[in-house]
Amino acid sequence: KIITEASLSETNPIYFKQLLSGIDLGMSNPSARSMANFVYLIGNTETRECMVVDPAWDIDGILKVVEEDGMKLTGALVTHYHPDHVGGEIFGIEITGLAELMSKHPVPVYVNKHEAEGVKQVTGISMTDMKQMDGDDIVKIGSVEIKCLHTPGHTPGSQCFRVADSLVAGDTLFLQGCGRVDLPGGNSEELFHTLTRRLSKIEDHIVLYPGHNYGGSPFGEMGDVRESNSYLKINSLDDWLSIMGR
Repeated sequence: KIITEASLSETNPIYFKQLLSGIDLGMSNPSARSMANFVYLIGNTETRECMVVDPAWDIDGILKVVEEDGMKLTGALVTHYHPDHVGGEIFGIEITGLAELMSKHPVPVYVNKHEAEGVKQVTGISMTDMKQMDGDDIVKIGSVEIKCLHTPGHTPGSQCFRVADSLVAGDTLFLQGCGRVDLPGGNSEELFHTLTRRLSKIEDHIVLYPGHNYGGSPFGEMGDVRESNSYLKINSLDDWLSIMGR
């Protein structure tokens, strides 16, 4: 299902779409369906410009959605460097992503500065293709502001994107879980601090949009997530490490 919200606030003309791999994109790819990645489009309904979050699995399909909606793609936002989000090879699967986007429709790629080297190694795009962001940097699409929140743990430069009352969280936080820390770049203690310090400041009414569809609703309010997600109820670092590993 495609979720469209033309206006998430009274003051910002926000264009927002949630696309599911294997369902809305890459329909013929069984790996896309099993990995169940979400790809997001965030833009401005006045300027008709948008950016794509984590372009992977079906670049032609993403560009087709943008064109059919009468939008122009002006950038790519990266939550983290794992191939199922940016393209490359993982678990023996070759995934299209940023490299294909840059060959078909080159745009600036916004990555956290701690993630740039990883994105380069995984996708093959150059450093000059990337705009390296710090925590709390803002990307603008006309009057629409996207805040880049540095949320390390799943990878060193994982970032979430806050736009109005929505939080696109990548693999940092899911509705019923959180990102793995046993993949390259994972840091269990860092993820604990991200969840208990950084994301604890996110208000209850903010809608969480995760990086994967792991069952149930494709999004949910942070207040409900805090009530139902057991990982957000762990207050002790020692307890956390005993569950997640060191």
